[in-house]
Amino acid sequence: MPALPDYFDPSHQLIRDSVRRFVEREILPHVDDWEEAEEFPRELYLKAGAAGILGIGYPERFGGSHEGDIFAKVAASEELMRCGSGGLVAGLGSLDIGLPPLLKWAQPALRDRVAPQVLAGEKIMALAVSEPSGGSDVANLKTRAVRDGDCYRVSGSKTFITSGVRADYYTVAVRTGGDGFGGISLLLIEKGTAGFSVGRKLKKMGWWASDTAELFFDDCGVPLGNLIGAENAGFACIMANFQSERLALAIMANMTAQLALEQSLSWARSREAFGKPIGRFQVLKHRLAEMATQLEVSREFTYRQAAKMAAGQSVIKEISMAKNFATDIADRVTHDAVQMLGGMGYMRESLVERLYRDSRILSIGGGTREIMNEIIAKQMGL
Repeated sequence: MPALPDYFDPSHQLIRDSVRRFVEREILPHVDDWEEAEEFPRELYLKAGAAGILGIGYPERFGGSHEGDIFAKVAASEELMRCGSGGLVAGLGSLDIGLPPLLKWAQPALRDRVAPQVLAGEKIMALAVSEPSGGSDVANLKTRAVRDGDCYRVSGSKTFITSGVRADYYTVAVRTGGDGFGGISLLLIEKGTAGFSVGRKLKKMGWWASDTAELFFDDCGVPLGNLIGAENAGFACIMANFQSERLALAIMANMTAQLALEQSLSWARSREAFGKPIGRFQVLKHRLAEMATQLEVSREFTYRQAAKMAAGQSVIKEISMAKNFATDIADRVTHDAVQMLGGMGYMRESLVERLYRDSRILSIGGGTREIMNEIIAKQMGL
């Protein structure tokens, strides 16, 4: 996939080269085994931290690089996705949804203690918002935090938490005030805190290599200093974080489609039927042309929203559109890729089988497709 000069510069190509070598050396030889084992070694976080991958986009004083450079992050994310395991990329990258609120709004002492450990891969960070009673309806979350002297007493539960089993730090959405979005706060809760426990590792349709867990808080004591941002102002922090998460999911969707298209093209050129490569049959040739067209449109639209974000523009409506469009295209292209490969596309040894399964979570995570449409409609004045 050629770099585009209006979005990517030579420094981004260096990032691509570095991350590609990391993927080839540290991930590709083992990724199939890690998928079957439904986890990857914790050591990979340390290796990614030492290689500077976890720190891309974050401040240098915490061990990061290319602070605020959205396309540096895009380049790294695209190359990581070439490992073919969306679950591994989601697990390795769970810091990207858990850490930003802490960097922006936490007290300096907390931020300065936690961020360097996470960016070095020494500690793992997760975001905990979704609950058994509802995921997308953030304003009505139930987990309660009550002030008690110098701490909050937290009671409730979370579910579908990426890196939930192995994380050390959790950015947790809690209710500190009344009903609705005005009563929500964010707390940093550390593993090992009395009253906090991690439930079973959840079994999923896709993203096998990422651990996903339930979390339980039973009168869990959290220091007041672990409050992230102002009390009862957490909803705005969560919504601001969602924009970057939705961009990341659109990037993942486009790369899922890219890999599926590449596999389809390779198969169409090498697989023969009735005495010629199947790619020479018009029906399949045209299907590949449509897959490529849909992907190209989705990728360009996603890049455009990233460029607007980099320029400081608000893209609440457009990033929701980009996520919906990209995830729709990923679903369509992976479906067509399985069909193109026929029986082989249904085999676990085939990459497109995994891509097909993994694509389904992308239109659910970070706000469902239906919630994206609600946001789009609201931004249109409806």
